Amino acid sequence: MTNAETDPRLELLKRAMSRRGFLAAAGATGAAAALASCGTGGSSSGSGGDSGGGDGDNKTIVWANWTLYLDYDEESRTYPSLVAFEEESGYTVEYREDIEDNVQFNGKVAPQLENGQNIGYDLVTPTDWLVAEWIRKGYAAEITEANVPNKQNILPSLAEVEFDPGRKYSLTWQSGFGGLVWNKERIPDGIKTVDDLWNPDLKGKVVVLSEMRDTVGLIMLSQGVNIDEPFTEDQFMAALDVLQQQVDSGQVSQVKGNSYKEDLINEQAWAAIGWSGDIFQINAENGDKWGFALPETGGTLWSDNLLIPSTASNKTGAEALMDYYYRPDVAAQVAAYVNYVCPVQGAQEEMEKIDPELAQSEWIFPTEEILSNAQVFRPLTPEEQAAYTEAFGRVVQG
Repeated sequence: MTNAETDPRLELLKRAMSRRGFLAAAGATGAAAALASCGTGGSSSGSGGDSGGGDGDNKTIVWANWTLYLDYDEESRTYPSLVAFEEESGYTVEYREDIEDNVQFNGKVAPQLENGQNIGYDLVTPTDWLVAEWIRKGYAAEITEANVPNKQNILPSLAEVEFDPGRKYSLTWQSGFGGLVWNKERIPDGIKTVDDLWNPDLKGKVVVLSEMRDTVGLIMLSQGVNIDEPFTEDQFMAALDVLQQQVDSGQVSQVKGNSYKEDLINEQAWAAIGWSGDIFQINAENGDKWGFALPETGGTLWSDNLLIPSTASNKTGAEALMDYYYRPDVAAQVAAYVNYVCPVQGAQEEMEKIDPELAQSEWIFPTEEILSNAQVFRPLTPEEQAAYTEAFGRVVQG
């Protein structure tokens, strides 16, 4: 493995993540409809006006994450890394797959955070731009360095980001790519461009993401717009017009968050704008039926982060969990399942022990070629954020 300090691939990833992380420094998401809980653990703990950090004798940690984002054993119906953590630490973790997309999750919890009320989670995993908003608004608890010594294992390329200098509030959970997905049996020739999604043969069989920066970002890239550089409202709206046309015509059947995977599995959708790691996971669980690639005109790059809400009732436990997942062997165990970009130094060497082939995966440990074909959606001003989110919402809601 190339030394992490000098690897040019990691420097490219750093630049991309830093740009991504600046998204909410200029303005952020408004409230949205509440997200229905689909957690795999028990009910959320705590409510009311706890100011956060009061751990006491609390031995339960409630963690909100996205689906298919942690190593899972079908036979035992458990998360092996979590089981090991519970046995080792004495904590109990209520792991809840409660994040369908960032906007909906934020809409569910932001009002309580604004009022200093406990949102029922000790650890959450939002994308960079939402993390930036929470830090800016005082919704995030500062990490106690002594409780997270493995924080030093973060890749040097991710240690300094504009939205969280010194990583005082957050640690990268995973990074990944937005790109094209297709059912290889239904579309044997594959999909190479965003325009391929609009093929009449796929009418009603296309699903796209409700994450605006991925779906609209890919369309803008297909129109020759660099989304990591200044672009105009007209350029954004031109891409949104394309999406509107495809939704109105029935070409796109659904605009969905994390649950888009189910449409692929049950073949309600044959093609999609989706996320890299998801596709490798559903291939592993349901047969090698789907292809994934970045469009010829480029894909999107993003990062999700571990963050402790300011109102957490078990901050110390959340920090212990963060520290645990920054052990290289544990990070490799998770990466071997989720197949997203791993943020922990030493994980690639540990992956060699688990699966030498995966240790060479360009999607987990990306090459410069892959990174050079992905862009990070640029920062939005508060005015742009409000206007673009409202316009995208109108298309999504029909």
